[in-house]
Amino acid sequence: MSYDLGKAVGYKAKDQPVSWTRKDIITYALGVGAKHDELSLVYDKSWGPLPTYPVVLGLKGDDQDVTLFAAKSSCSTSSGFHATQSIEILKDLPVASGSGWKLSRRVVGVHENKSGIIIDNEAILLDPHGVPYAKLYSSAFYLGSKANGDKFSKAIATPPQAKPVPKDRKPDWVVRDKTTPEQALIYRLSGDYNPLHIDPELGKAMGFGGVILHGLSSYGFAARGLIQAIANGNSRALTVFGARFTSPVKPGDELETSAWEVGPGPNGTSEITFITMNLTSGKVALGNGVAFIKKAEKSKL
Repeated sequence: MSYDLGKAVGYKAKDQPVSWTRKDIITYALGVGAKHDELSLVYDKSWGPLPTYPVVLGLKGDDQDVTLFAAKSSCSTSSGFHATQSIEILKDLPVASGSGWKLSRRVVGVHENKSGIIIDNEAILLDPHGVPYAKLYSSAFYLGSKANGDKFSKAIATPPQAKPVPKDRKPDWVVRDKTTPEQALIYRLSGDYNPLHIDPELGKAMGFGGVILHGLSSYGFAARGLIQAIANGNSRALTVFGARFTSPVKPGDELETSAWEVGPGPNGTSEITFITMNLTSGKVALGNGVAFIKKAEKSKL
């Protein structure tokens, strides 16, 4: 039997209600490594959310308590893996949502190759009046899945793609940060309660040797680090951030993000290409990294 994979492209899922509180914003910042001196991320006297926060909402939804991962995710922990994530920030996120916010979701791409099937999804974060605040793209890779056994690819929308890492020069910025052994315990409070990130026996059974950190925590570490290095901590300076998850990170591993300015971006930003190395394992944790960030102005003497 043959399948017309192209028919899945454009499928619109039911809108998903979402919400968040000031506490959620602070919890997320801690889950992606915010330090004691990054008060603009964690002290509610004078602060603003990290612009990557909306990436958690697909699993969090509008829940304010611990949820069952199996009931919130369509991906099997044994076959479906989060492959890429991108976010475009359209408007500054409020520190608390109130009611009436939602994700408008659709399938924007399907690809089949010899290794499996990749499904690309788009989600637009809308306020109660239908105003878009962020556009998110993610892809899930289903290892070993087959439809027709032939190479196939169709997409109707894609996020900005990373330019190659320059081979002729050193990075313009290098940011090192170390996760903690408790990092996954904190990050899961943002809504991703996949037991792979807390149950060592499950991690061993799946071939990871124990618990692994959420990919979106490493993603947030990189975003936070580049905001600090390039924009002097101004979270509103980041308008696009995307990467591919290439190898797992374990809680306690040290990460190093190297970034190159590769051209001008829209609206006064700079286009950045980056990679994040796991210094503990020696492997690339995040590849094909792209960001649009407005650089901090240099002080005049």
